[in-house]
Amino acid sequence: MNLNDIRDNAGARHRRMRVGRGIGSGKGKTSGRGQKGAKARSGVSINGFEGGQMPLHMRIPKRGFNNKKFAKDYAEVNLGLVQKAIDGGKLDISGTVDHAALKAAGLARGGTDGVRLLGKGELTAKVAFSVAGVSAGAREAIEKAGGSVALPEPVAPTGKYADKPRGKNAARAAKA
Repeated sequence: MNLNDIRDNAGARHRRMRVGRGIGSGKGKTSGRGQKGAKARSGVSINGFEGGQMPLHMRIPKRGFNNKKFAKDYAEVNLGLVQKAIDGGKLDISGTVDHAALKAAGLARGGTDGVRLLGKGELTAKVAFSVAGVSAGAREAIEKAGGSVALPEPVAPTGKYADKPRGKNAARAAKA
């Protein structure tokens, strides 16, 4: 076999169909679009259109709520990856391990609101973490290995309604 013998498999490449190039081409005149109507026109998207009737996706009741505006953006890091980075020498555990250290080790991508530790994998090293969040399983595994987790203090609400109870227990608190 020589370099000049190399070919694509038969049928791997197809020539583009050239429409509207006369009757001899087999795709002349209406270019395979049939006769008139919205589908024969260019630039028409009728996906989900039901002839003026209210479309199905608008008739069905909507459920749920996704409050993206106030959602927290955490970089999620599993303990198994942390242990792998420690074993590989990418993560220094002499001090406290925080978002910056995890990011420098290549473990935390994104996470504008900090890092959240998750409990997947094994952790054998004694590590002191300072992170934004930790799952119950991850906290248990860290403390079992002799490490510790420091979370930031919750911010107290301020403003007009800071001292007033809210939610479904507000009425009960008002009676007491």
